[in-house]
Amino acid sequence: MDLDQLHTFLEIVRLKSFSKAAQTCYRTQPAISAQVRQLEQELNTTLFERLGTKISLTTAGKIFAEYAEQILELRRRAQDTINELDRVPRGEVVIAANEATCIYVLPWVFSEYQKKFPNVQLSVDRAYGSRVVEAVLENLADFGITQLPVQEKKLQVARIHSDEIILLLPGKHPLANRRFVTARDLMDHPLLLPKSGTTRARLNSWLEPVEDQIHISMELDSTEMIKRFVMAGLGLSFLAASNCREEVASGKLSAVSLGPEPLIRKVGLIYRKDKALSKAALGFIQVILEHAGTEIPGADRSKVPEVVSP
Repeated sequence: MDLDQLHTFLEIVRLKSFSKAAQTCYRTQPAISAQVRQLEQELNTTLFERLGTKISLTTAGKIFAEYAEQILELRRRAQDTINELDRVPRGEVVIAANEATCIYVLPWVFSEYQKKFPNVQLSVDRAYGSRVVEAVLENLADFGITQLPVQEKKLQVARIHSDEIILLLPGKHPLANRRFVTARDLMDHPLLLPKSGTTRARLNSWLEPVEDQIHISMELDSTEMIKRFVMAGLGLSFLAASNCREEVASGKLSAVSLGPEPLIRKVGLIYRKDKALSKAALGFIQVILEHAGTEIPGADRSKVPEVVSP
């Protein structure tokens, strides 16, 4: 049984004629009769009583006609609802990202997205490092926001934000007047390092020349904890500049570049290459490219999914 058979059946009921239904369905009368026979065989009943040139519905035919109308009406409603998604997207978009990214990089993105897509619910899954990638690969999240590089061939990657990893100091620390610091400048200072992740791996490489001469006082897994502990004089630490902009501007903390070359952090949007993107999802990509503050070399924003490959 298919929808075309139901449509043919109801046309016969409406017109009370096989030949007239054949004309409105653009088929031959034998083809129309064959469709009805298939329905009757599948339902194991007779749908029409044929009295000479006249036809009428059997009791089973009358019952089936009611259900056929309901089925086709549900189909029309489903199609209308789906078509409406193109005009007024709705549903849910799930984003996997760490807490600091959501607080310091994405608020304007979320705000602008809600203005443009008020009927779509944004849901944030707090995840860290490799877990962001796993959430997207396992279809637990539509998008992930994570530090680059991401070397996963199944994922599309777009750079959305970049800033500098800086040395974080109490407000009036002696090193605060430096243009930049090297790893050797920190040998006599207690350090508060991120517990894990891409930033920690890069800091390990930066500190490697003096790794036997530095003092790691604590390993922390919270951006807010790092800032509070540095303010309290428990040590020096490292954060993305965007994560401590307010505290540095107010004088509660000081920030100094790492040298001899600055350590730049790049953050990317990731999503599965094989994922069918709804208008709501395409809208999220467009908004994040416009409002997360990055440059996408060579990207054509009129073709949102085709951004930057890994």
